[in-house]
Amino acid sequence: MFNLCWADEGGLPAGDRGVAYGDGLFETISMRGNRGVLLARHLDRMVRDAGRLGIPVALTDLRKACTAAVNRYADRYTSQQADGSWVLKLTLTRGEGGRGYQPGLGIRPNLMVSASAMPSTPVASGVAADFSRVPLTVNPLLAGIKSLNRLEQVMAAREIEGNLFEVIMSDSAGNLVEGTRTNLLLKTPEGWVTPPAKSLAVAGILRQWMLERLRARGEVVVERTVSIADVMGPHSLGLFLLNSVIGAVPVGVLAGQDLPVDDGLATIFNPFELLE
Repeated sequence: MFNLCWADEGGLPAGDRGVAYGDGLFETISMRGNRGVLLARHLDRMVRDAGRLGIPVALTDLRKACTAAVNRYADRYTSQQADGSWVLKLTLTRGEGGRGYQPGLGIRPNLMVSASAMPSTPVASGVAADFSRVPLTVNPLLAGIKSLNRLEQVMAAREIEGNLFEVIMSDSAGNLVEGTRTNLLLKTPEGWVTPPAKSLAVAGILRQWMLERLRARGEVVVERTVSIADVMGPHSLGLFLLNSVIGAVPVGVLAGQDLPVDDGLATIFNPFELLE
């Protein structure tokens, strides 16, 4: 069991290892009233990835925390949005204890729960993006985990200015990996292409759901490295940015170049069909 902390009551204690070392992970869940979009997948991922970090947490306890969060926050935010939308964030840390990096014995995890208003919906005609100058390094031990160690994304996000919606980060070889808060999905004449999960800092919930849905429809989906030429070249039929809160967002302009805008995912992702 964890200690339940509310962000609007002071949040995590000063000695928390998540605050000191980024020793933890988080989930950000799109809510509609008292239900969450793909909620079970978010909670399952938190349990699974917490296990990879050696932080004990039970799914039943996370579900109880979500119920408490709905009782605390839902009415406050649903009155502000016609569709009852808001954002729930769960931050799980190893807790307090230990000197320096080495955790102490018998540490009790902390779960901080917070809520915020739903961000504005991106334009369906396509957003503007650019390439980041900040390289993304993915430790294989931590690949895909939505950990609190997001300093590279923070540095890259500082490049988002003016009308830019996102910047896309590359690995040391120059392959496109992901945005600061989004996964990539490229449409080509041969099918859909996305960077492999092992190359990602965060393997998104919507990314995995979308790949499964496309394959179930009989469409070709390939997980491989994605180059700048793949995205900017003549065989690119559309680039999407995937995020479980904002959905599937088409890129209309990348680094000043117009990209084709495809609405092929508009009929696939409907958050109201995925509420749990």
